[in-house]
Amino acid sequence: MHKKSPYDVIKNRHVTEKAKVLEQLKTSEKNPSVKKCQSPKYVFIVDKRANKTEIAQAIEEIYAEKRIRVAAVNTIQVKQKEKRMRGRIGFTAAFKKAIVTLEPGDAIEENV
Repeated sequence: MHKKSPYDVIKNRHVTEKAKVLEQLKTSEKNPSVKKCQSPKYVFIVDKRANKTEIAQAIEEIYAEKRIRVAAVNTIQVKQKEKRMRGRIGFTAAFKKAIVTLEPGDAIEENV
């Protein structure tokens, strides 16, 4: 069994409005209930066959220079959706996304 490259496991960051809200939980001033969360969360598109431990190890390897430590990984299988284009039916691609919770004090990118 050969070792997978971390870039085979983690495809890319998933940047949406909801993902940005999760990243900014620890700096949230408005909502007191989410202000208690001291750990930032980041969303990634991952390989469909990757498990949670592989995802955690890949994140720690990719961001080794920042000494990132992963506290938890939650995964979601996003199903394909039906889309119509010019009267024809097609489907969006199904994918797997992982919500990675880091240890308190860690961050992937510095606040600008």
